[in-house]
Amino acid sequence: MLISAIITVIAAYLLGSINFAVIFSAVFVKKDVRDMGSGNAGTTNVMRTAGFLPGLLTFICDALKGFAACMIGKLIFDYIYTATGAEWALPIYGAYLCGVACMLGHIFPLFFQFRGGKGVATSVGIFAVCCPIAIVIGLAVFAVMTLITKIVSLSSLTATVTVVVLSVVFYNENAALWPQAVLSIIMGAMVFLKHKENIKRLVSGEESKINIRRH
Repeated sequence: MLISAIITVIAAYLLGSINFAVIFSAVFVKKDVRDMGSGNAGTTNVMRTAGFLPGLLTFICDALKGFAACMIGKLIFDYIYTATGAEWALPIYGAYLCGVACMLGHIFPLFFQFRGGKGVATSVGIFAVCCPIAIVIGLAVFAVMTLITKIVSLSSLTATVTVVVLSVVFYNENAALWPQAVLSIIMGAMVFLKHKENIKRLVSGEESKINIRRH
């Protein structure tokens, strides 16, 4: 059963490694998004360099892969837990572990030279499974911050902190708090580390505001 759990987590990483920013930029503008704009393989850069539609498709697909990875993890771990009663196989642990693996795949994609995105859109799908109330509030915070500041990176970081904190507050009470908290914090830390250059520009007041290419 442990082997099944390991295979599931590996599958989540491979699913995360499907980088839709690279795929849709290639389809719509015949270029690699990592060679355009900020160089990031994520929703915002696709919108800025390839247009709104490919950017929207990138966001949806990145979120869906996070959702799918966590749902698969939850279902497989539930099967293992039902069959064995092993505490490590509680479904919520499977969801969180596969969420971390999927995010790692998104940031360091096996299929795209380990040059991926920052994990924000993927985390939407992940937390939709792991802690729905956290992501609903987090999306609201993102929307409000974007309307006020017009700076996507600042909105993303603020929403990330919100989601991580709320995922700890509203943790799944059928399992221990600390594994959920640790895995949630790890995902939040990955997002912040990938935004280190944005944070430097925010501090210096040089971060760019929304500028979406229209087709």
